[in-house]
Amino acid sequence: MKIAIIGAGLAGLTAAWELRSHEVYVFEAADRIGGKLHTVPFNGGPTDMGAEAFIRRRRDAVDFFTELGLHESIVEPNAELRPRVYTGGELHFLPQGGVMGIPSQPQDFFSAATNERITNEQPFEWEIGGDVSVGELVRQQYGDDVVDHVVSALLGGVYSCVADDLGLRATLPHLAATLDTMAQDGPVTLSAAIKQIESGRSPAEGSVFGTFKGGYAELYEALAEKSGAQIHLDTFISGVTRKGDAFEVKGAPGDIGPFDRVLFATPAPTTARLLKAVAPEAAEQLATIQLASSVVVGFNFASATDPEGNALPDATGILVASDEPGVRAKAFTLSSNKWPHLGEREGFLVRASFGRFGDDAIVRADEDDLVDYALDDLQKITGFDGRAAGVEEIYTQRWFGGIPRYDEKYLSTLAAVRAALADVSGIAATGAWADGVGVPAVIAGARAAAQGLVS
Repeated sequence: MKIAIIGAGLAGLTAAWELRSHEVYVFEAADRIGGKLHTVPFNGGPTDMGAEAFIRRRRDAVDFFTELGLHESIVEPNAELRPRVYTGGELHFLPQGGVMGIPSQPQDFFSAATNERITNEQPFEWEIGGDVSVGELVRQQYGDDVVDHVVSALLGGVYSCVADDLGLRATLPHLAATLDTMAQDGPVTLSAAIKQIESGRSPAEGSVFGTFKGGYAELYEALAEKSGAQIHLDTFISGVTRKGDAFEVKGAPGDIGPFDRVLFATPAPTTARLLKAVAPEAAEQLATIQLASSVVVGFNFASATDPEGNALPDATGILVASDEPGVRAKAFTLSSNKWPHLGEREGFLVRASFGRFGDDAIVRADEDDLVDYALDDLQKITGFDGRAAGVEEIYTQRWFGGIPRYDEKYLSTLAAVRAALADVSGIAATGAWADGVGVPAVIAGARAAAQGLVS
């Protein structure tokens, strides 16, 4: 069976590996594979400028990496250090426990009024199976303090959106399910739901997160090699049409079509454009999905201490409250602290992150401006003068439309897309828009889509 896969990011390459017993062709518009996974060659070694970690407790993902022969490359973060949050002009330890920054109890840097609301939270009406934005619910129960200072800071790092732009069921499904259960039996409060989730967590061996010693390039290069697929870079696909029982892929080299099956592993708007001729109803729904952009500026400093003795904090990273005035960055990853294998290198690696949904201007800013913003913000937050310490290397990576906006209507849109695609034989679609953010989710979704395509 001859299969075309459009997109050579993680989803497309995983699908190619899953379909390796067939004749597979992968078409990628960019000049490299990997998509939102991007490992760059810093002097000290490979360094990720896209996603930098996966949920290690997803056993399906770890088993998959083992099958690819990558298990020995998996490393864990430094368990002795914690992340910080910068709010109110000060650094605080990020609250432990809770669910994505939503606490079950008061915190020392919340206002007295906020802590009173958490302690004596009033029950609320919860529609079983319904959805609201994360921000709306937490503001209603706890107030703006919690949303703007912690929850949006955490969610901004994962989804490039503030809490008000994200649906609870789409982004925190376990919390929504807990609220559903509580609503069947009696009063519903957010703090009780969070405590219930916390009590159900069992101690697990090792860290929650992991990464690869040689960066994510180890993963996407292994997938490309072991899939046996023919991968065509710099190949822009303009559309897909049906030709009898087969498909024409416009833009593919003319001597290798038509194809028996087509799998789309591209962002939602691109997939919508490509599906117009073969699945117009799915394309119409997909076109409504909005995307968030972001940019990462990576630094290798000569030292973690500047000439005046100002040092970067002993933390894995710093999240910035979404309402913090005068700070453009949304987060800093102190990579040499976070990952022991990076800490063994000369210098000190830091990643600065910018951009939330609706704020494309910062993503489009000149590189020199982004570098200055990052260095200025880092000094304001920590006192560390990166310029004086010595900037050895810089790398800027922009992610235009990198992550879908998973709002409170997202799951109904996705259901409509899936229903429309189910009525069209010979095609499938996968990616972060279809399967959720995070490497394990994308891998699981891509493997399922590939299996369904040929079953």
